[in-house]
Amino acid sequence: MNTFKTFVLMAVLTVALVLVGGYFGGQGGALIALLLAGGMNFASYFFSDRIVLKMYRAREVDREEAPELYDIVEHLSRRAGLPMPRVAILPQDQPNAFATGRNPEHAVVAATQGILKILDRDELEGVMAHELAHVKHRDILISSVAATLAGAIMYVSRFGLFFGGNRNRGGGGILALVVILLAPIAAMFIKSAISRSREFAADQGGAEISGKPRALASALRKLEAVSKQVPMEGNPATSHMFIVHPFRGGGALLRLFSTHPATDARVERLMAMRGFG
Repeated sequence: MNTFKTFVLMAVLTVALVLVGGYFGGQGGALIALLLAGGMNFASYFFSDRIVLKMYRAREVDREEAPELYDIVEHLSRRAGLPMPRVAILPQDQPNAFATGRNPEHAVVAATQGILKILDRDELEGVMAHELAHVKHRDILISSVAATLAGAIMYVSRFGLFFGGNRNRGGGGILALVVILLAPIAAMFIKSAISRSREFAADQGGAEISGKPRALASALRKLEAVSKQVPMEGNPATSHMFIVHPFRGGGALLRLFSTHPATDARVERLMAMRGFG
């Protein structure tokens, strides 16, 4: 199912990107946008893990450097029937975590310095199990494709703002403004809708892998509270990759396009799970 979702997402966002490029640059612009989409899909598929890790100055670690974290990931990977992923630590103080990579054989799970400071072992197991659920569900491929294509659409739209679109078309400025505004909003909506549904699924999958839904619920409460106080430096296009939203912001419009469900809703679902200690 996630392979199909990835195909649909790539198709919809690629078409949107080509339409925006065609409006602003005519036939040549559409071709450039198509080539851009192809290049970005290729890069996101093969190099997303390296790009994101470098963006956040993450450092890969082994058992000797981070024994507890490494042991937790190794133990949970066996329970999930997954290959052992690479393990990385981000130097950021905000407590957070994410997974990246194109498939389970090329996955990375990453935790910030901040999360290692505030969670106990059971809570950390819950968070790492959540990230491994993303790996198992192949959500990390969807995340990478969504981030790169949505980012490309927003970039092309902003570029068009300065050049006013294809001036040979009727409707000029008003139509250009509509395209500039609606194209990135459509990309954000598609990305956020997929992201919210996969977070619920990863919560459930993580609880099943760790066997500790209440520990994951406790971790989510802590992460939500502290992340609002401790800022994260980074690219908003990557927000959907983290277990809790890493960047500050509020308001009804931003909540509409949020890449994460409300933490209270996630906690409620976890606490309602039966058959776990």
